[in-house]
Amino acid sequence: MALFGGLHLSLLGIILAVAILLPIASRRGVLPERIVRRALACVLATGEVIWWIFVYAHEGLRPANLPLQLCDVSLWTTVIACWTLRPWLVEFSYFAGIAGAGMALLTPDLWSPWPSYPAVYFFISHGGTVVAIILLVFGGIAPLRKGAMWRAFAMVVAYAAVVGAIDAALHADYMYLCEKPRSETILNAFGPWPWYLFAAAALTLLLFEGLWLVAKKVP
Repeated sequence: MALFGGLHLSLLGIILAVAILLPIASRRGVLPERIVRRALACVLATGEVIWWIFVYAHEGLRPANLPLQLCDVSLWTTVIACWTLRPWLVEFSYFAGIAGAGMALLTPDLWSPWPSYPAVYFFISHGGTVVAIILLVFGGIAPLRKGAMWRAFAMVVAYAAVVGAIDAALHADYMYLCEKPRSETILNAFGPWPWYLFAAAALTLLLFEGLWLVAKKVP
């Protein structure tokens, strides 16, 4: 898939359209929000379980293919947030999910061509995470609390520290803490290891600030 080619832009356009229309419908009262958010949770959870069954059936269980990437975690926190509306889960999912899954959608690290199952799964899981959490926050279902940005950033840093220890123990590269991805991503503009980690952390905080400013404008 060509980065920002016709297919890529079309998929991004579909995700963006759904992410805009669902919150509008929720705020206007024409959307059964409880049914929709729980249906999204079920779709995301089912898709994720099927994906990991597929992965382990083809690759077996290895240190390098555990569901420990930030997008894996934010997907599951989004699932639980859609079902329970727990504030801290909504906060983490909003910031980490949109920043992580959103960046992944903009610069997809695909190892299988479209329309193979891995490529389709990638856009459904990442796009579904973004759509679901935008519905919660911008659809008037679960507004963010004061200080949400800093709590979410602290949770991401804490998770990165845990994953860093796991990377060291398993010689893995979850969250790309040890090595940048092979495909073209924004990390390639941030220099070699470990400097790109500091730049990525600064960019994450900048993205979180932008997401917070946007969320504050929602009544």
